[in-house]
Amino acid sequence: MSARLVSVEQAAELVRDGDALWIGGSGAGHGVPQAFIDQLAARFTRSASPRDLTTVRVVGIGDFGERGMSQLALPGLTRRTIGSNIGNEPRLGALVAGGEIESYSLPQGVLSALCRDIAAGRPGHLTHVGLGTYVDPRQTGGRQNARTAEQLVQVVELAGREWLFYPALPVDVAVIRATTADEDGNLTFEREPILGDSLALAMAAHNSGGIVIVQAERLAARGSLRPNEVRIPGAIVDYIYVDERQRQTYNTAHSPFYSGELRMPSSDAGPQATLDVRKVIARRALLEFRPGDICNLGFGISQQIGAVAAEEGVADRLTLTVEQGIFGGVPAHGPDGGAGVNYQARLEQPSMFDFYDGGGLDITSLSFAQVDRHGNVNVHAFDERMRGPGGFLNISALTGRLCFVGTFTAGGLRVGLVGGAPAIEREGAQRKFVDTVREISFNGRMALEKGQTVRYITERAVFALTPEGLELIEVADGLDVHKDVLAHMEFRPTVSERLRPMDARLFRAARMEITGDFATDDFATDDLATDDLATDDFATDERSRHGRTGQRDARRVRGDRAGQPADERGLPRADRSAP
Repeated sequence: MSARLVSVEQAAELVRDGDALWIGGSGAGHGVPQAFIDQLAARFTRSASPRDLTTVRVVGIGDFGERGMSQLALPGLTRRTIGSNIGNEPRLGALVAGGEIESYSLPQGVLSALCRDIAAGRPGHLTHVGLGTYVDPRQTGGRQNARTAEQLVQVVELAGREWLFYPALPVDVAVIRATTADEDGNLTFEREPILGDSLALAMAAHNSGGIVIVQAERLAARGSLRPNEVRIPGAIVDYIYVDERQRQTYNTAHSPFYSGELRMPSSDAGPQATLDVRKVIARRALLEFRPGDICNLGFGISQQIGAVAAEEGVADRLTLTVEQGIFGGVPAHGPDGGAGVNYQARLEQPSMFDFYDGGGLDITSLSFAQVDRHGNVNVHAFDERMRGPGGFLNISALTGRLCFVGTFTAGGLRVGLVGGAPAIEREGAQRKFVDTVREISFNGRMALEKGQTVRYITERAVFALTPEGLELIEVADGLDVHKDVLAHMEFRPTVSERLRPMDARLFRAARMEITGDFATDDFATDDLATDDLATDDFATDERSRHGRTGQRDARRVRGDRAGQPADERGLPRADRSAP
């Protein structure tokens, strides 16, 4: 066979001191070669080798506890770590917070695209994504502590515009996962929940003179795999080990619905979710969606929008997507977030981010941790725990309509839902609407320049972004604007002259019954609340699915402004023999 079959212990021995080690997969075990992580940690614990690694993963890998990259949080093993979200890797985050290792937090889509750029021999990745945010070198450049001195990200001018340049990185060892490997090393992914960056990462390692290690669930005879199902050719695979206990995710051993082997019957969708504050917010966000929209749903509360849409019988009128590559269907939520069921297609992650970066989405819903008077959003830097934005920067950069969702305050908030209205039983101790965000994940000023329409949605109030800053456009019925809203903000927003109550259906246990409303072109609530804020890009005659061409053209015009100046913040193949 072209690739050599080894044990997982032998695979872990292939990593040398100082290597740049890239690990494939995503989030809570999706496509993660977990057995390799287990053995590398065991090897270092036993022998204090290898040392001084640079570890890279496109998406944070971990269960918010002990599994995943947290297992590699062993002093001396890692010198530098690079990723898009260290939040679900708490032990590794603690090393970074303590200044024990260097750490960079870069956008998920940038790292995904960089795999392909490295494979193609390009010097790096040039993009508008990140301008005016924390990753702009005029702010932090993505460096997460004082120990991290080297500036990786650069501002460059090209064709009269500013761009960010993310340089190519070394790839000495790439470890990826597949379902089946044949005796020649050809790989198929028929039981995987995502495809991720596996092909691009394997090519990047091969073309960098590095090695490609694969975890597969099973081994097949030479010539037995259908060529049109092979995702990665064996010619670029160096080593394979088999893990017959491989799970789809940390939470799920195997779901044929996640892998697309079967479609989930509507009767299996589960009971209607219990009404709570998170569901109220997800419901209100759904009211911003329009029939025919292509959408992205972020982590946290936004993941529930797909379930709410299915519950309301309108999921088939939206095309929901997940950055890991799920296009259409209903995204999974909770610990399996990143997977999906009943999807139209399962794309490779770099291609999905091409679509996002180019403005292909109509709308997205993303979480917020802080919002300031200028409409800036911080999603990744708050309290004392290390985090990262994942794909937030890519998704929000050129999407025409954005919903940022979260509870109004944090830290002990308790809200009762009685009689179709919320009651604040205990206010949260932490304010989330602050004078200045700690770090910028989304730049409000640049969003206005690009013509984006922005909503900030909570359980008690909804705000819109205007040239004057935030404007309060809705308040839940029965709450006092001053006592329950303005008194808990560090700045004073504009209050709309047409301030109206939030839809009472949001707060009732029964379904909202929006099917009939959703079929109409004027369903979106901004028509009712903020017609004065609408731009030509979102005129009524463009709101049907068949009228989206005009939105696409408008989005390209906004993209031409995406790179305008931000403010001041803004080898030969290795010869490695298996032992």
